[in-house]
Amino acid sequence: MEIKNFIGGRWADKQKLQTMPVMNPANGEQLGTVPLSTKVEVDEAVQQAKNAQKEWALTPAPKRADYLYEIAFKLKEKKEHLAQTLTREMGKVIEEARGEVQEGIDMALYMAAEGRRLFGETVPSELANKFAMSVRAPIGVVGLITPWNFPIAIATWKAFPALVAGNTFIWKPSNETPFMAYEMAKIFEEVGLPKGVANIVFGTGPTIGTAMVEHPDIRVISFTGSTSTGSKVAELGGRHLKKISLEMGGKNAVIVMEDADIELAVEGILWSAFGTAGQRCTACSRVIVHKDVKEVLQQKLLAATTTLTIGDGLDPATKVGPVINRAALEKINHYVQLGRQEGATLLTGGRILSEAPFDKGFYFEPTIFTDVHAEMIIAQEEIFGPVISIIEVADLDEAIEVNNSVKFGLSSSIFSQDVNTIFKAQARLDTGIVYVNAGTTGAEIHLPFGGTKGTGNGHRDSGQAALDVYTEWKSIYVDYSGKLQRAQIDT
Repeated sequence: MEIKNFIGGRWADKQKLQTMPVMNPANGEQLGTVPLSTKVEVDEAVQQAKNAQKEWALTPAPKRADYLYEIAFKLKEKKEHLAQTLTREMGKVIEEARGEVQEGIDMALYMAAEGRRLFGETVPSELANKFAMSVRAPIGVVGLITPWNFPIAIATWKAFPALVAGNTFIWKPSNETPFMAYEMAKIFEEVGLPKGVANIVFGTGPTIGTAMVEHPDIRVISFTGSTSTGSKVAELGGRHLKKISLEMGGKNAVIVMEDADIELAVEGILWSAFGTAGQRCTACSRVIVHKDVKEVLQQKLLAATTTLTIGDGLDPATKVGPVINRAALEKINHYVQLGRQEGATLLTGGRILSEAPFDKGFYFEPTIFTDVHAEMIIAQEEIFGPVISIIEVADLDEAIEVNNSVKFGLSSSIFSQDVNTIFKAQARLDTGIVYVNAGTTGAEIHLPFGGTKGTGNGHRDSGQAALDVYTEWKSIYVDYSGKLQRAQIDT
């Protein structure tokens, strides 16, 4: 299948553009091709979005929200088709793919409801016969840059609040997973979203991403990806005085205290570490465990890990699918070798699976290191694969210190049955998300998503906080006194 750009409500001709293949990471099958667009296509998309935004902003917010309701219904209607498409191009197991599509449905419904809210404030004026209020106003044309690991969920976190707030957008999906963007474009077309409101341009980050960040008519850039790339986006966007929203890496930890439910902790760690083959920004990469329960946790975790079924995500029995491509395999393997060199003990896994039936895909064994020290590279840097490090600590204070010692601050988790321990931990863990008696994954769409330090720059996806990225505050004063009144001036 040949994918085309979706610009101004039309499928753009790509005959003059170079293309690249889109591969199924489970078996190496070529699924189709994606165009490698240029700055010309970005300029065209921005012009279409700019023209459409004027009328879209004047459309009442409840009417804008009606389109999101229709999008939600379409997503629900096509859920299984979308989930299977997602698994083929990204590799995650089918139950996770269905969950990701459901997240898009949930976000559409949540943001549609905001069409009748979009709360501002009314406040008393200090002057008589004067009314004061603030409202949210759309910003204009926004740019969305999304990653391959959640090709529909993250896009909906960004696109739907932008739309309901009255903005139009240019979306650059990942070239690794363009089919979900293609399917979303078809849905935009089917629900009759006005032409130019949603535009999708495929291409590379250095070409399309840079053109978007530098374009004077794109007022906001919302980016999810690596911290190194996000830093470049922030630097370039800062030169152009753009609002930049960044959601980047993580080095997330599960803390297991001496009074934890160990069986529950093992379940939480398995799901957080090896779900999506560890390719989540919220994936558990470290297990920080109290010395009194380290051995029992380690034994149970090892036993459970070795039972995980690895394979094509379309097989319902599969629990761990492939990683996205050959480069990801090599990166994960590089970190595993570093862990060995640093003196960590490899409990299980640690190798690329190259024998049949794995030889045509990109599979890495679920891997556990123990005897890991907090300062080791494998305990500090984001691996983005199915690798966890077990770090022993003496008490809660040390556990929190180890958790906070990395440059990221996305998600953390603590397993304990002591309410005092739990409340002390949630107050001191330096992450944007904290889970209690659950793993590090599983964020819900109606709360803010994002983190501290190297994970983000203060903005949030999801929840009402997402609206702050796509709106400007406008303060309005109505003086009905019939005379000039001067605030703060002594009379």
